[in-house]
Amino acid sequence: MSYSEDDFIQLSSLQHFVFCPRQCALIHVEQIWAENRLTAEGRIMHDKVHEEGSASKGKMRIERAVPLRSVRLGLSGMADVVEFHRQPDGSWQPFPIEYKRGRAKPDSCDLVQLCAQALCLEEMLSVHIAGGAVFYGKTRRRLDVSFDENLRMQTKKIVLQVHELIDSGFTPKAEYGSKCESCSLNGLCMPKVITKSRSALRYLMERE
Repeated sequence: MSYSEDDFIQLSSLQHFVFCPRQCALIHVEQIWAENRLTAEGRIMHDKVHEEGSASKGKMRIERAVPLRSVRLGLSGMADVVEFHRQPDGSWQPFPIEYKRGRAKPDSCDLVQLCAQALCLEEMLSVHIAGGAVFYGKTRRRLDVSFDENLRMQTKKIVLQVHELIDSGFTPKAEYGSKCESCSLNGLCMPKVITKSRSALRYLMERE
């Protein structure tokens, strides 16, 4: 299967979908966006990383703000950093690195986004990529990520789910949770108000 350019989705939509399908739909279907302190810090961090430019260190070449695309998955976007490591046969092995402002998350949203970048690079460069890393600004640490079969399958499944969500034009209902408090769309989504209203309506209907 392959996609036309008009059907491509953004790599960032995968991270949004794993974090919250409603957030993904608000951003990528309804085209709604709002920034808070956390997203502003993340944007500034990405801008600084991208502005540093390319570099070479011995047997390693560093490329920043690398454009990515996959016709097979219908994806496009950008890798913050891709390290290219010189192999004994003279070839260059890509190692994608995603930069995040916070710390490692309990869900797999960052890992899926990174794995999708690797899948794009594999298609573009006809190579196999075994791993990459996520750099977290809060802890100043790299989390090494292995692109094993489970993560690859999860990533491809989520890609299909995001395509289906965006094609449907449907925005899922709000379900309030603790992560809502850190979401920049909280004030527009109003998950606590909507969830309470729905719970109250359900309570009244059950009493009848």
